[in-house]
Amino acid sequence: MNFSELFKHSNQLCRLSPDGKCLVWSLEQPDWHCKIDEGSAGLIASRWSPDGRHILNTTEFHLRITVWSLCTKSVSYIKYPKACQQGIDFSKDGRYMALAERRDCKDYISIFVCSDWQLLRHFDTETQDLSGIEWSPSGCVLAVWDDCLEYKVLLYSLDGRQLSAFSAYEWSLGVKSVTWSPSSQFLAIGSYDQKVRILNHITWRKITDFDHLTTINNPKTVVYKEVEKRPTVGVQDLTFPLSEGISNSLFSTQSKYEVCQCPFSVRVVKPDKDRANPKLGIGMLAFSSDSRYLATKNDNMPYTIWIWDIQKMKLFVVMEHVATVRTFQWDPCHARLAICTGNSKVYIWSPAGCVSVQVPVEGNFPVLSLFWHSNGNSLVLLSKEHFCLCYLETAEES
Repeated sequence: MNFSELFKHSNQLCRLSPDGKCLVWSLEQPDWHCKIDEGSAGLIASRWSPDGRHILNTTEFHLRITVWSLCTKSVSYIKYPKACQQGIDFSKDGRYMALAERRDCKDYISIFVCSDWQLLRHFDTETQDLSGIEWSPSGCVLAVWDDCLEYKVLLYSLDGRQLSAFSAYEWSLGVKSVTWSPSSQFLAIGSYDQKVRILNHITWRKITDFDHLTTINNPKTVVYKEVEKRPTVGVQDLTFPLSEGISNSLFSTQSKYEVCQCPFSVRVVKPDKDRANPKLGIGMLAFSSDSRYLATKNDNMPYTIWIWDIQKMKLFVVMEHVATVRTFQWDPCHARLAICTGNSKVYIWSPAGCVSVQVPVEGNFPVLSLFWHSNGNSLVLLSKEHFCLCYLETAEES
């Protein structure tokens, strides 16, 4: 279930029904609804276009992508979409769509104009098994990376020219995650060797790499460690009964961050290298909205968030949690990071410090994912069956 990108303008909601149909509702006009049926081709994925007026449906076995217009009821078909980790991406301004394709055992990229879905460029890529694509925020460069079996990152211009190719090593598991800085000046590449490599936008060469070591020795690095504290008085010790919601909020396990001295040993989980997709390497990374900080997670150090200072190109903060970090996301307007670990708490970090906040809801509410509002003043926290809106106090309110 997802809202259109321009929710403020279209106010439409889309979801996949159990029988493989795409259902669309309007929140402004409750009587209006739409059902899209792909027929025998089936349906495995559905997403909005940036303008909120088209729906892109991917059929079973990735036979095609169908573009449905909610305004004109017209239909467009795109053949040969590739089934990969990140095979489709829109430019930030919503003008172009890049699509990874697989034809005759070879990878291709097609660039479409989103206003009329006409093909703008079509070119092949020097990849063995393309895994993902991502536009730079400026919309001028498209990053393409290969499957993890071969370390290769390619950079293409809008007209299909290859600007550069980067490979850090050979004969080992390669690229695991890629992200652009909001300024488009840096491209961060997370690898299975537990390093992040930073490329610059001028020469497309490596500026530096960030290694995730098991021991933090630099005394200038701030290390936060989550410490749990259980209540000294339990519900059974009270002489009067409490409702479930009050008892959960008052007597649940509290936690706070403590500053630790260096050297500090990071908790490490040894991956099973005999199994596919081992929990190893940089699985998540994201830049802050001002491109000042980069947050990373090393999958075989699943309890820890690493925050790097991009201006100084060095490690700034390490945050170790009691439970495994599920996800994190930067505030779209401020240098503020929200983290969840699957428990009933949300963790917030900023350069001023960090805090652990208990979600004040009735019953158990494990936070499995979270998303910021575009103005940065609120968060939506998602559990398996419920969600909670979290509002942050602004300077004017305080």
